[in-house]
Amino acid sequence: MEKNLSGTLAIDLGNTNTVVAFQDQKDINSILVEIPNITSSPGVIPTAVWFEDTSKTLKIGVSALKMKENSNSDLFFHSNFKRLIGNPNEKIYKNNILNPTECGEKFLKFLWSSIPKKYEIKRLVITAPIDTYKGYREWLVNLCREISVDEIALVDEPTAASLGIDVPYGSKIMTIDIGGSTIDMNIVKIEGGEGKSGPIAELLKFKGNDVSSISKQKIRCAEIISKTGSKIGGKDIDQWIVDYFIPENKYAINLLKAEEVKCKLSSSVIKYENKFPTKFLIEGYQEKEFYLSKEIFEKIIIKNNLLNHLNSLLKDLLNNARGKFCTINDLSAIVLVGGGTQIPLIKDWITKKIPEIEIKSPPPIESIALGALAMTPGVKIKDILTKGLSIRLFNKREQKHFWHPVFCKGQTWPTEKPFKLILQASKNNQKIFEIIIGETKIEREYDVIFENGLPKLSEIQSEEEIIKWDKKPLKIELKNKSNLGEDNLTLFFKITKNADLSVKCFDIKDEFLGEYDLGNIF
Repeated sequence: MEKNLSGTLAIDLGNTNTVVAFQDQKDINSILVEIPNITSSPGVIPTAVWFEDTSKTLKIGVSALKMKENSNSDLFFHSNFKRLIGNPNEKIYKNNILNPTECGEKFLKFLWSSIPKKYEIKRLVITAPIDTYKGYREWLVNLCREISVDEIALVDEPTAASLGIDVPYGSKIMTIDIGGSTIDMNIVKIEGGEGKSGPIAELLKFKGNDVSSISKQKIRCAEIISKTGSKIGGKDIDQWIVDYFIPENKYAINLLKAEEVKCKLSSSVIKYENKFPTKFLIEGYQEKEFYLSKEIFEKIIIKNNLLNHLNSLLKDLLNNARGKFCTINDLSAIVLVGGGTQIPLIKDWITKKIPEIEIKSPPPIESIALGALAMTPGVKIKDILTKGLSIRLFNKREQKHFWHPVFCKGQTWPTEKPFKLILQASKNNQKIFEIIIGETKIEREYDVIFENGLPKLSEIQSEEEIIKWDKKPLKIELKNKSNLGEDNLTLFFKITKNADLSVKCFDIKDEFLGEYDLGNIF
């Protein structure tokens, strides 16, 4: 009789692959969970859903992938949906039956029901992307109410990746994650060291009860010092490979074949001159054999500006970190996560860019799930701003308006101390002050361009710009009129735990004029 195991299950929902790992409460080793017809290899599940609305047929993982070439796949086959969950800035153009949140819900529910019965799950740990952490968390909180397990905890992905390697607590680590659809770079400071406790995950459910909004325990935070990223990943490299040989490709199966040969060429033991035959479909559904070598593979990557793009992201990451008094010399290690980081050219790139820091390359796909298992429920991960917030002011000397920063990109929130700002009248007899908030653009639109339907990377960079919030501006009325250039209003800005920007207002004599919610920062 097979022995039952009791312990913690970790699920790392990825945009291309999802990883499921289990750790028995009496064992320090982790197990990658195999599920027939769902996992493609131990613990690895293609993040794909096939759902037919009329028959209610639902398949995930490998079973869903097998249906991709069937008729009506544009309606019933769903992939690349994870990055859209909790991301209001991402537009959805597909005509699928399900929206991204419904895909994620059906995927996780079906996965949960398919876990082999030999695993008795006492605790579930789920990872969340850093850029859409708040919206993604809200979605998971609602979903977790329907999952029958006593404890559920949440940890952000770069923190889990950092904990998946053997580095001391208190270390500062750079994480480079090149997945199927995104590139994420982070510098993370792991809490602990010098007698302090290490980081643990944010508790969403405890003893069967929802505690996502009422937990009052002392927070021990793993702080993210800097982060940057873009929506380019391994799937785009697959497209570049196909485009190199077949510029007007019409067949989706060619992308799968490109991915296979890409994985072969990502092996460090492959010689530069070795050529691999690959049969692609051409016009008329005919097969034609092409040869791809490591030399050609690297030319394709360079031609599409991937290394230039990585240089740009790395520059932004390090510049943001310097604002937190963190330099390259403060790093204990660089962690490579995701299949794209296994490409020798990319490994060589980061090794040459930062030769003085040790490069750690754990199993690229499962390292985040294994890192999540290393964490215990109880503590929240401190989040940081992905965009700056500014207030519009008037420059009396130049007689024009300008944007003055209130909170900068990269600052942690909720804010511990409010930001104080003293306003002067911009004209004589002024009695009403209007508070107008703007934010820096979240992404640089010039980074990714499309040529003939294929994503390319631009070599040109431009400055971030401020965009005005579409929320109604706050108007504050003083009791007495003021004159041009006089100090009249003191504002204290803060960001709450619910991600709301609020302001307390006082007149120049410290008389309280009210506290106002200016809107949610997401």
